[in-house]
Amino acid sequence: MTSHEVVIVGAGPTGLMLAGELALAQVDVGIVERRPTQDLAGSRAGGLHARTIEVFDQRGIAERFLAEGQTVQVAQFAGARLDISDFPTRHGYGLGLWQNHIERILAEWVDELEVPVHRDRKVLGFVQDPLGVDVELSDGSSLRADYLVGCDGGRSIVRKTAGIEFPGWDPTTSNLIAEVELADEPDWGIRHDARGIHAISRVDYDIVDGEVVYRDTGPIRVMVTEGHVGSPGTPTLQDLSNGLIAVYGTDYGVHNPTWISRFSDTTRQAAAYRDRRVMLAGDAAHVHSPVGGQGLNIGVQDAMNLGWKLAQVVKGTSHERLLDTYHAERHPIASRVLRTTMAGVALQRRDARVEAVSETIAELLAMDEPRKRFAAMMSGLDVHYDLGDGHPLLGRRIPDLDIATADGPSRVFELLHEARPVLLQLADPPLDISGWADRVQFIRAGHSGMWELPVLGEIPAPTAVLVRPDGHVAWVGEGTDDGLAQVLTTWFGEPRSTAPVPFSIAKPEQLEWTTRPHEPGEPARHVSELQELFGFEHTRANVWRYEPGAAGRRHVHADQEETFVVLTGTLTMHLGDPPERHVVSAGGLIHVKPGTPLQTVNEGDEDLLVFAYGSPPDDGAGVLPSVV
Repeated sequence: MTSHEVVIVGAGPTGLMLAGELALAQVDVGIVERRPTQDLAGSRAGGLHARTIEVFDQRGIAERFLAEGQTVQVAQFAGARLDISDFPTRHGYGLGLWQNHIERILAEWVDELEVPVHRDRKVLGFVQDPLGVDVELSDGSSLRADYLVGCDGGRSIVRKTAGIEFPGWDPTTSNLIAEVELADEPDWGIRHDARGIHAISRVDYDIVDGEVVYRDTGPIRVMVTEGHVGSPGTPTLQDLSNGLIAVYGTDYGVHNPTWISRFSDTTRQAAAYRDRRVMLAGDAAHVHSPVGGQGLNIGVQDAMNLGWKLAQVVKGTSHERLLDTYHAERHPIASRVLRTTMAGVALQRRDARVEAVSETIAELLAMDEPRKRFAAMMSGLDVHYDLGDGHPLLGRRIPDLDIATADGPSRVFELLHEARPVLLQLADPPLDISGWADRVQFIRAGHSGMWELPVLGEIPAPTAVLVRPDGHVAWVGEGTDDGLAQVLTTWFGEPRSTAPVPFSIAKPEQLEWTTRPHEPGEPARHVSELQELFGFEHTRANVWRYEPGAAGRRHVHADQEETFVVLTGTLTMHLGDPPERHVVSAGGLIHVKPGTPLQTVNEGDEDLLVFAYGSPPDDGAGVLPSVV
């Protein structure tokens, strides 16, 4: 059975972004995709909002998208254009780029990161157990994963198999959308009537003076609102012909469709984004009308929020409860998107009363303050995670400031390219994060300009900021280090001891170890030197060697704390019920409290030497079995 630390179901934008995030963190991640290739029939959805472009910039790949798309002011609400060109961001615009190109660029990035994709296979089901997930595939094979993430769309098999409820609202309207050829010259452009909104245009376009100008040749995109809510099945060319005739009086000789699809204003959100070792992201977690172009964008941002958290849990850096913050932070964001898209659909209806409301809203959005608030919301630049009271930066995206570092001029987003957190110190007092130096970057920098956020405007300059891998600020220094250690522990795990290890791990051949489990009460042999170094008088101590892939039997340590010191290799320990995975590298140690179920595993590719001391139960069940 093939195994991965994380299996992602779905190679759309959300799944690809999540795979990239995990790969940057050195997590063994694999993707299951039903399509035989990454090719996507037709152009599908299109467009990136400003915050999504920023997200890509934080990983150093924004230019790949900008090179192929066209910048334009895309944010709008109720038909009113919302200009963000005056916002404090390097990307005060949206990007016109169809989904097939977005997926291709992401797939190329993920391929560079050497993420395997199991193509032409569907997930039929899965079973969770305390240590992982077994995933059944349509080709008869199966995968084993520590964690499974469903990025498999609105009809998610992952969500359904997990039994996660999907409450919301049934559709009130539906549309057909397709890329086709037409025999006759159509009535180009957008049309509104009592049914709703309809459009016929070329797929290819240019941006001229900020306006979309469609080209004279190339494939044609058709969208019509249906007279009644269509069935959930795949629509046919005849369905499209009937829809065109109902709206335009002719089907213009429609033929040769590249693809035909149906979308509606169905609005639903998963009641939970996580069930033990299974998580949801993107359309698997929330579906809504495409009004406002929000879906692809918040899916990518879901992945950005989840990726680094899942990586830290998989690697044993953080407790599994860190994953609960994914739902806590992202569920409210999608809930707001559901609300705004429902409002957008309602305002598309054409009668005198709705038009009066739309005109009133347009007048309000022409004012500067309402325009800024709605534009920041629709572009994703106002996302604010509730991390408590304090400085305005707390929980918000870090601005991409120009900074001066010891290595020369830089930008804040450049510090995030490797998806690692960073403590940016801009003024005294000096800060000490030595306990987290193995996982948090510490950068001394200078910034001479102002600090400004969308909507809020200018804010007080901090003396230091702790920035999470997703670009959101976890802690703000205002002349002190108050709360810093607690925040570091919350988001990035317990500090690593900086005390010197009282033995040499460079020459493990100098150590001797027992070759059999000792009898209860019998002092272990060949460890007196280590006992003396550690300064204890336990009579039950051993140095155990585990070959790659070897595992001790799961047992319960009963009467007192037991300590495991890793001499060479990497120790994986499954502790508690349900088990939580912890990983300790050479030179580290882990304390296990009495009564804690545990299992020791060598998941590495080299021998693991572990010095274990403490008292097992009287029946010997707590003694780690020797595998030498």
